Amino acid sequence: MDHSAHTHQSDPAATISGPQTKPSAHGGHDHTGMIAEYRKRFWVVLAATGPILALAPMIQGWLGLTDVLRFPGDRYVLAALSSLVFFYGGWPFLKGFWREITTRDIGMMTLISVAITAAYAYSMGMVALGSDETFFWELATLIAVMLLGHWIEMKSVLGAGRALEKLAALMPDEAHLVAEDGSVSDVSVSTLTGGEHLLIKPGEKVPADGIIIKGESSLNESMLTGESKPIFKGADAEVIGGSINGEGSLTIRVNKTGEETFLSSVIKLVQEAQASKSKTQDLANTAAKWLTFIALGGGLLTVLFWALFTGQGFSFAMARAVTVMVIACPHALGLAVPLVVARSTAIAASNGLLIRDRTAFEEARKINAIIFDKTGTLTKGEFGITDTLVFDTTFTEDEVIAYAASIEAHSEHPIAQGIVRDAPEAWPVDKFKAIPGKGAEGVVKDRNVKVVSPGYLRDKGLVMDDPRFEALSAQGKTVVFVLIEEKLIGAIALADIIREESASAISQLQAMGIRCIMLTGDNKQVADWVAKEIGLDEVIAEVLPEQKADKVRDVQSRGLIVAMIGDGVNDAPALAQANVGIAIGAGTDVAIETADIILVRSSPSDVVAIIGLARATYNKMMQNLVWATGYNAFAIPAAAGVFFPWGVILTPALGAVFMSASTVICAVNAQLLKLNRKDVSA
Repeated sequence: MDHSAHTHQSDPAATISGPQTKPSAHGGHDHTGMIAEYRKRFWVVLAATGPILALAPMIQGWLGLTDVLRFPGDRYVLAALSSLVFFYGGWPFLKGFWREITTRDIGMMTLISVAITAAYAYSMGMVALGSDETFFWELATLIAVMLLGHWIEMKSVLGAGRALEKLAALMPDEAHLVAEDGSVSDVSVSTLTGGEHLLIKPGEKVPADGIIIKGESSLNESMLTGESKPIFKGADAEVIGGSINGEGSLTIRVNKTGEETFLSSVIKLVQEAQASKSKTQDLANTAAKWLTFIALGGGLLTVLFWALFTGQGFSFAMARAVTVMVIACPHALGLAVPLVVARSTAIAASNGLLIRDRTAFEEARKINAIIFDKTGTLTKGEFGITDTLVFDTTFTEDEVIAYAASIEAHSEHPIAQGIVRDAPEAWPVDKFKAIPGKGAEGVVKDRNVKVVSPGYLRDKGLVMDDPRFEALSAQGKTVVFVLIEEKLIGAIALADIIREESASAISQLQAMGIRCIMLTGDNKQVADWVAKEIGLDEVIAEVLPEQKADKVRDVQSRGLIVAMIGDGVNDAPALAQANVGIAIGAGTDVAIETADIILVRSSPSDVVAIIGLARATYNKMMQNLVWATGYNAFAIPAAAGVFFPWGVILTPALGAVFMSASTVICAVNAQLLKLNRKDVSA
């Protein structure tokens, strides 16, 4: 439903001005405050609706309590309570009606206002005439349900907009400043201006963009660049603020601060991509617009016909016209979409699928292309052994791995950890020492064992012409060599491990008619290997972080509705640019805050589930909207008195029954929504 100027998705560009964000208004409206207002008005109206229902003659008649509940002057008490409901509870709709009229954007607010005003004015007139033929209980329940519907929907569309706060949080608050005399003191990162020397200890985050002037270490930049492999860096190499230092201690010289940093450029990209995201038209608004014209036109024609061309009198004519307008604004239309949204959100949450943006979730049903980030999404983001080569047959594969693991157990490098994790066993090591930039060595079972890189072999003049090694290198895998007593006995290939469910998820998505694309900062060989293993349709590799949103835009330019699946800071602009951004839950907070949907389980198979749920949700919405509006094809003519010559007339009371029945049907239909993981395309 259209809530006119106040329920569209907030424009992030209007609410975010930098890393320090605050709740703010869009289009002059504070969304949080408006939700609180609807909530408060709903509870007040609900409290008044109870007595109104008890005092309504028709309700009393249904319950057989007329003699018990009637008392002198009860219709005036009923009128007073209804006046409170109309003016207090109905005020947001009356105000919205004026806004829609002045902007010539007729929608739900006009329809609701016409219905409640007609019901209130007619009922007050009947009270003045001493009649019990009033619409007070219909008025109260209509306003209560509409307030509830607006409250539910506004909560569902309220975007948190905290992505930039999460980006800024990647940077540590303090840095270790190295003075000229070598002393170290902690200072606030905000005081850095450039040129300072900072100490970065093992395992700490790099506090600013800079250049290494002392030390060497492996830095994990995966959350910033998308590169899965930690990068070994020494003197004169650049480091990025927010990346994580590995095993070594570093001293850097700060060369970028504030808006010049890499992280700040990502913030800008997120802002631009979010600001350019299109809004989805609300289906209920279209229905409301047409029903408004039908209600106004039908009501006018009805009163004119019965008043001018029949002998039924003005009271009969007005009763017919008001019934038409009340029928044309059923409770069901106000809840048709919010009820399904609330149900689908609850189902999704219980299955680890968190919906942050309803508009984007509705858009998910139309997705025909999905772009996956590789690291941490299709893969686990951690290295594991994929192949073992044995050059000396006196050793088994398990022994080659065990010797390597014995040495690597003393290293914190991710490659080393991958070997240790997959090793069948490991043995004690003596005389361990690192070979800087090339590997490590030690004594295992009284044998000198080295685990080294291809560069070490080249430095020692050892030739590696085994075609199996060439094949592994062509796949972009990392290969380390195991030497015992300087003799090459084997090699171990490692790669970012593909998630077990990735291939199945890709297959299911393709069966749903969705093109599956991988977008990664990794080199083409690695990307092609992953794509071949899981059956992707397309690969876009070696993409710089600042290019990812552009690549998403390129795919969209083909006429495709695109979802982006990612988990890193470098994915944030692309998540925002995509029609639907989906974050893997194990990823960074910034990816999660930028995304429209979050997959808590970090499973690609949940992408299939959320799209299936989006399609099922849309079907339920359409069913509810069709019922909430379609039954008017009979109800409105009947209310207008078209069948009066045959003795059939829809009284205001019976019209209220129709209205209530349609609400119940929509509510029950919404509850029938289910997530079937075995048939998620339903």
